[in-house]
Amino acid sequence: MYASRFARRFRSARRPVPAWLAHPLGWRSGPIPWTAVLRGAMSAGPLLALGSMTGRPGFGVLAGLGAMLAGVNDRPGTRRTGVVHIGLPAAAGSLGLLCGSLLEDSGSRWAAVPALFVVGWISGALSVGGPVWSAACMQMLVTAAIGAGMPIPGPAWLKALCYLGGAGWLLLLRFLLRAPRWKGTWRVGEREAVAAVFDALADALHALGGPDAEPARRRLTAAQQRADEALRLMRLLSWPRWRRGSGATQADMITERFGAATALCEAGIALLWEGRPLPHQVAEGPRRLAAAVREDSTPGALSSPASDSVQRGAFDQALLAVAVTFDRTVPGREPAPDQDDSLATAPAPPQADERDADHSGARQTAPGTVRTPMFRTPTSRPWRGRLFAPARREYGLRVALCVSISTAVALTLHQVHWYWLPATAAFLVKPDMGPLFSRVVNRVAGTAMGVLAFTLAMAGPGGTWWLIAVVVTGGAMIPVATRHFGFQTAVITLLVLSFLYAVGDTEATWSRLLDTALACGVVLLVGHLPHLTDPGIRVGHRFAVALRCTERYLRHVLDGPATPGAPSLPRGADAQAIALRHAAYRALAEARAAAETAGAEWPGPRRTHRHDWLAVMARAERIVDAATVCAVRVEHGVPMPSPAEVRGVTTALSEMADILESGRVTESITLPETPQDCRSLRDVMTHLDGIRALTTAA
Repeated sequence: MYASRFARRFRSARRPVPAWLAHPLGWRSGPIPWTAVLRGAMSAGPLLALGSMTGRPGFGVLAGLGAMLAGVNDRPGTRRTGVVHIGLPAAAGSLGLLCGSLLEDSGSRWAAVPALFVVGWISGALSVGGPVWSAACMQMLVTAAIGAGMPIPGPAWLKALCYLGGAGWLLLLRFLLRAPRWKGTWRVGEREAVAAVFDALADALHALGGPDAEPARRRLTAAQQRADEALRLMRLLSWPRWRRGSGATQADMITERFGAATALCEAGIALLWEGRPLPHQVAEGPRRLAAAVREDSTPGALSSPASDSVQRGAFDQALLAVAVTFDRTVPGREPAPDQDDSLATAPAPPQADERDADHSGARQTAPGTVRTPMFRTPTSRPWRGRLFAPARREYGLRVALCVSISTAVALTLHQVHWYWLPATAAFLVKPDMGPLFSRVVNRVAGTAMGVLAFTLAMAGPGGTWWLIAVVVTGGAMIPVATRHFGFQTAVITLLVLSFLYAVGDTEATWSRLLDTALACGVVLLVGHLPHLTDPGIRVGHRFAVALRCTERYLRHVLDGPATPGAPSLPRGADAQAIALRHAAYRALAEARAAAETAGAEWPGPRRTHRHDWLAVMARAERIVDAATVCAVRVEHGVPMPSPAEVRGVTTALSEMADILESGRVTESITLPETPQDCRSLRDVMTHLDGIRALTTAA
């Protein structure tokens, strides 16, 4: 009894482990991707063997390097998403290798310092554009350093072609080695992506009113983004013969079902905003829709909620539209001649209850109305403004300084093989791989593990084929190693040392540890310079993108008629509105990753008064949710807010986005009066005021 009481007191007295200290030990769990493991085993090893058999091991090493870095980007998804996520970084890497090789051919060693400064600045500035841009720019910078410092004989264009061929070999393996599919089914990846949207919606509906509602909503929007990307690439990268006949029919069917899923998800977000739990049979309806997508069938009868509020009426109407869409798109079924699609969109408008008494006189938009665009959304800023935005400028300068200083130190210490220092700095300086302290710790530990593993491996039988077996083993570990930066570093170190050994460099093993330590020191030094580590710039940029997309979304949906006195029609379901809403949620997902990274940074001397970016994240997510709800409610009969209210809300969103974008988070703005007649816009202003309070210094 006394022992248990003492244990409880001890546990209550323990302090939680700081995030910056716990992050290096974090590990992303999940099932082992055995197909990707097989692809990794067959990627770099056979290429190195081919180069050794033909007497050109240097070209085999470059091809194996391309396959290795392509394997790092070999993530789950459809085959067409693999073309983008693997192909674009590989093309950027081959360009970097070409530039670096031309620099090496010029014979001027110290010219690499300004050259890599320029490449580093461009790489850092463009990396802010998203995950694919980040991977592509990192490969371009790393291969530029390798091309400038690795003495492999051969013309520059042939080196770049070998690198691109290695990545293309892995991409070919991705096409050939994939999970088995059922006989007679096509576009399995796209079909599974759409089915995952319905599954995520079912999880979100089950979480209504509980603490898991917001995480479920984030998983729902992430599933929508993956499906949207998969279907866009399906149209863009299809073979010409599949754009006609049965291939086009399959694509149209999947696209129509995803369009119905998008409308149902918008109504589902309105239910999440309302916060009232649904009956179990209603929440399970999307699960049956997911099964129907996978099996090319109909879901059968679906239970709908009682239409006792605008939100539930919108969900009921969207569910009926989904049912009609699935019935119309079943393979082999011809639509009935008297079937009217307006049945999917013309149920009786929901009766307003006491929760919506202020909207009892609302009109309903005519179903099937073709909405002529009445407002032209503002275009993006010019490319110069985007390239020199504060977040791009800060990140580009940080990458350029780290890489150029590392290059100068390496050229001072080494006559050959100096590329390891700038290449290591390029990997370390990327904040999307975790906080700076975590990256440094994992890089040092991973390099030590990789050097030790290579030393033990070389104590074996030796010879070319034993080295190729080591490369095959390392390539097979890449898909699992990407779950932890330290493990990934160890595997990449093992492979790179094997490549160097294949071209005759047998004395560079333990010097890699010293080079890694020096690169970590440079990155830590530059990473704590003033004006280069402010998370208000890096994180605020993502929030600014989300708020700007929300502002444009509200302007597009709620803009008044072009002609005075003409009726105003809501436009929340057209393609432009959906694209803006998806862009806002995509920016929120990137902002959450940046906020979590900023929250786990080491609390240095300039980071004692950090803003609570995760709290800002929660407010920003609710702002986008409320904007979506506003469009849904207006679409289903709630009167539009006045132009003055819309102008006040959108202006406040724009001003807050400008402040977050510039990093001047200590500035305070004066918000307009909160709308009184629109509950959803009132929520937008409430959470915007919360962001202002969280990002304003006391």
